[in-house]
Amino acid sequence: MLLRVKNLKKSFNGNTVLNDISYDVQKGEVIAVLGKSGCGKSTLLRCINGLEQIESGEIYLDETLITKHNANYKHWSEVRKKIGMVFQSYDLFPHMNVLNNIILGPVKVEKRNKEEAIKEALKLLERVGLSEKKLAYPRELSGGQKQRVAICRALCMNPEILLFDEVTAALDPEMVREVLDVIKGLKEQGFTMIVVTHEMSFAEKVADKIIFMEKGKIVETNTPDKFFNCPSTVEARRFLNLSDDYIL
Repeated sequence: MLLRVKNLKKSFNGNTVLNDISYDVQKGEVIAVLGKSGCGKSTLLRCINGLEQIESGEIYLDETLITKHNANYKHWSEVRKKIGMVFQSYDLFPHMNVLNNIILGPVKVEKRNKEEAIKEALKLLERVGLSEKKLAYPRELSGGQKQRVAICRALCMNPEILLFDEVTAALDPEMVREVLDVIKGLKEQGFTMIVVTHEMSFAEKVADKIIFMEKGKIVETNTPDKFFNCPSTVEARRFLNLSDDYIL
């Protein structure tokens, strides 16, 4: 078991956003988290990566508890070396070119050799079709290109698991495919990923498991085939606009 979430709870100003969330992620598994806006999907990812403090519950990485200080994980900065996250808003540094954006974490946080980090960054840029943009600045890139650079930046930290938070939501339709193709390629290479998305067809084709959330709870966990063709809950059927005939 690579990642385990147990009885996670999170509230904002008395409003419960995550209510007793539990699930497991196997190594090499791709999980798509679906649900309406405001159901807690993004907050869930932010809790896994330590960007939001949980109120109760536990998160384990490689069977090690990461939500409390212990001998193996004293700081969230150490955890984030193993749990990469790609955001909807790219979060690239505008004053740095593409290459420097990518190697900043490995060189400054992991204290890796700069030349080695550059070699790895160049390989990653080639993988996502952006080798020619290595010296470009974020303002010179399209939204899809920025998002692919953000993915390279996360990959350059050599994480054990990648979290994607609505990475295509801010993109024009023609740019969505290029980013989704990169994620699909990562699946083929065996990366473990949790993907929050509204792209239903992508989730159906790429995910190994669907987690459907509503009002801060996991309402249904299913295979893509069963979730999209014969969901087991009324809530999922309503979300997919299916008639009563589709539920078993």
